[in-house]
Amino acid sequence: MAKHNELGKKGEEMAIQYLVGKGYEILEQNWRNRHKEIDIIAKDGKELVIVEVKTRNKDDYGEPFFAVSRQKQIRLIYAANAYIYKHNLDCNTRFDIISIVYNDGNPEIEHIEDAFLPQW
Repeated sequence: MAKHNELGKKGEEMAIQYLVGKGYEILEQNWRNRHKEIDIIAKDGKELVIVEVKTRNKDDYGEPFFAVSRQKQIRLIYAANAYIYKHNLDCNTRFDIISIVYNDGNPEIEHIEDAFLPQW
């Protein structure tokens, strides 16, 4: 496995531990619908939470959450709609980003709730 894939996997596991520690229920990890993927699908109370995880070794090129482009947001919205439809859900949904940066080997986690709105 490539180093960036290993780092991404490590970041997703850390994000799951972080969310569980905050009382979230993890429903899915790496859920796929055709060529679209959602890193983490969780419940925060009655709210469905779609989580994109971005992990970097350092923040030399800016914070990882800046890598969630409008195009990526649209793909997440389509995938979330597919998940909601497949599971016949009727609940509020929000889109979060978890940014993890390993500066000097120490991971720093930033959780941005309601990072973007599902607008077309």
